[in-house]
Amino acid sequence: MSCSKIFSGDLPELAYEVIKYFRNDKSTLHSCILVNRLWCRLAIPLLWEDPFSFRTVICNFIGIYLNNLNDDDLKSKLNKHIINNNSLPSNTLFNYIRFLKYLNIFDIISCVEMWFTIKKSEPGNDNFSATDFKRLIGISLFKIFIENEVNLHTFEIEIPSTYYYTYFNDILEIILQNTNFIQNIRNLNLYVNSSIRFSHDIINNEYMLIKNRISQIINLHQNLKKISFNHDNFPLCQSLLLSKVSNCSNTLNTITFYYVDFKIIINLDKIFEQLNVLESVHIIHCYSLKNGFDQFNNLTKPFKLKSLIINELSQIDNSLQLLLQKSGDYLENFGYTLGILSNLSQNRQLLDLIIKYCENIKFLNFFGSESHIFYQIFNIPNLIENIKQNLKPYKK
Repeated sequence: MSCSKIFSGDLPELAYEVIKYFRNDKSTLHSCILVNRLWCRLAIPLLWEDPFSFRTVICNFIGIYLNNLNDDDLKSKLNKHIINNNSLPSNTLFNYIRFLKYLNIFDIISCVEMWFTIKKSEPGNDNFSATDFKRLIGISLFKIFIENEVNLHTFEIEIPSTYYYTYFNDILEIILQNTNFIQNIRNLNLYVNSSIRFSHDIINNEYMLIKNRISQIINLHQNLKKISFNHDNFPLCQSLLLSKVSNCSNTLNTITFYYVDFKIIINLDKIFEQLNVLESVHIIHCYSLKNGFDQFNNLTKPFKLKSLIINELSQIDNSLQLLLQKSGDYLENFGYTLGILSNLSQNRQLLDLIIKYCENIKFLNFFGSESHIFYQIFNIPNLIENIKQNLKPYKK
């Protein structure tokens, strides 16, 4: 009965519960659009939450966005550079911009480059500057998002190489001129590749300008709930997290460290002592773990470590044991890379620590090919039973 009502459109709330499971399946969402009007109205917002992550060759959604540009000066420049006007749609069935929830700057730049390749191949569009065109499109898109007061949930600053520095500086400057655009985002992800060393002063200056602008953007946020750090980007946020006037201490509930080198980070204990509602910490493939573990072990409040995925350790030292003793009750996901030269007694020692302190494990993964570890795991009935009890159906 319920199923028939869903398909007839009588229960839109149940239909949405079904369709939202296809959020990351673009082809299925496109099929849902064709079922009926109800399913179309439910699927379209999901398709347009994060269109830039679906990197297609055509990227024709960029043209749909550009149709909303109100800046006459930018419009004039676009018409001068591109594009036959009839290639941009004159009207649309939905206000697609208001569905936008996720933005990754690098995804936008990548989509613009793909769209540029298509547009340049069209008749009459082969006499304009590639660099000027792509910068103009990127600026125009962000102007459109800002003018339409897009309500973002997640904002990602991903800068993988020096090639994109100029584009990023243009975009970051626009954002800082319109701070309301990202002031209320809940999730902030950072990845700035600063591992490359530069010999060119101009590139160095661009990089320092980017770092300064990112720091300004970070310090604008008062309601962050989640933040992720990649590699050595944590120092960019230290001033915000240590600030006495920042509201992050009362809103931030999730912190994730990806490939972070804890050797370059100080004051972790001071920062975490200030976070009043922190519910979840994830440490994934990080380096100099002892430096991080020692700081976390100094905390006077509970350290709610939910995920710990580590590479091969030179030794199982006291800092790891103290961390598991302190946070083992919270730990749900654990992974460990078994190296070619890994020590049998060391691996057994690590497994003993997991068994002793971590009773709420839901995900356990020993990366590698050492069968004796798996044999030991499956001969520990208490650990297997705990994992079975904690397993729940996947729910996005």
